[in-house]
Amino acid sequence: MLGEHHYAVEVEWQGDRGEGTASYRAYGRQHAVRVAGKLHEIAGSSDRVFHGDRDRWNPEELLIAALSQCHMLSYLHVATKHGVVVLAYADAATGTMVEDGRGGGAFTEVTLHPTVTVADAATADLAAAIHAEASEKCFIAASVAFPVHHEPTIVVAGAAVGKAADARTHADAEADSA
Repeated sequence: MLGEHHYAVEVEWQGDRGEGTASYRAYGRQHAVRVAGKLHEIAGSSDRVFHGDRDRWNPEELLIAALSQCHMLSYLHVATKHGVVVLAYADAATGTMVEDGRGGGAFTEVTLHPTVTVADAATADLAAAIHAEASEKCFIAASVAFPVHHEPTIVVAGAAVGKAADARTHADAEADSA
């Protein structure tokens, strides 16, 4: 049975410096993002280049984080389904947003760079290959209008770090299948 899921967040602006939005520089971009029943709120702002607070999360970072989180959770599910035992997963995702000259802009791409540690060397190639299936299952990636690339590195637990045979990238797996 297919489900329909609903989500609700609250965003509260906290940047009134006494004169509201009287001018572009008169107000702060600080805000709080909350969800009822959650332990912590997210301290938000705009990106520093848009007069935001660099110590707070900006929407662009949250978008990249959502893509990274969703892919990781989808990947862990797919790995379980395929018998790939994942012992560790870390991502260093990056994204590019381009301004349009009219005060707006859009992301043109996001690239995920997950490093996945697997328990068994025999599953390393499969571990690299199933990133594609995980991407297809990621609700957030399916909802954006720009490409989400994946450049995974697969590490076998207990293997000496730095040897070419110990870490495989998605490009390595694609080259092998060509």
